[in-house]
Amino acid sequence: MLRRLREDTRAMCKRDPAAKRCLEVALAYPGVHAVWGHRIAHWLWNREVRLLARLFSHLVRLLTGVEIHPAATLGRRVTIDHGMGVVIGETAEVGDDVHMYHGVTLGGSTNEPVKRHPTLEDGVTIGANATLLGDIVVGEDAAVGAGSVVTADVEAGATVAGVPAERVDK
Repeated sequence: MLRRLREDTRAMCKRDPAAKRCLEVALAYPGVHAVWGHRIAHWLWNREVRLLARLFSHLVRLLTGVEIHPAATLGRRVTIDHGMGVVIGETAEVGDDVHMYHGVTLGGSTNEPVKRHPTLEDGVTIGANATLLGDIVVGEDAAVGAGSVVTADVEAGATVAGVPAERVDK
């Protein structure tokens, strides 16, 4: 567990030029705290302690401004820069080495009990205030520009931006 905490703080130190020391990241970065809190809530959720998982995730949201459903799946070294306003829905799947900025929404597009939130593959970067809706896949090492609205799959390595999001790196 301590190895994972160190891994998370080092990932944020590497991605955020404002991070002067990893100790600062561990103590004062709400996005890192939200990911750590999610790991606890997710562990509880997977052991059928769902009410406690939801209550704990709510406490994490109150403290960090980041809302991650306890059933969502997060990979390793996921970083949330600044954090405030990030929402990650119940069936979202986030791969390894994903970096998100504040205001990102990984939202659903139906009220049916099915896979209804985005899947982000490894190495994806999501810009501030981007909204990704529905059971879509953002391919490995893709990037979504700030303020974009994404409702369709994004190819691996592509960069998309705009409302609605379109490929901009052709």
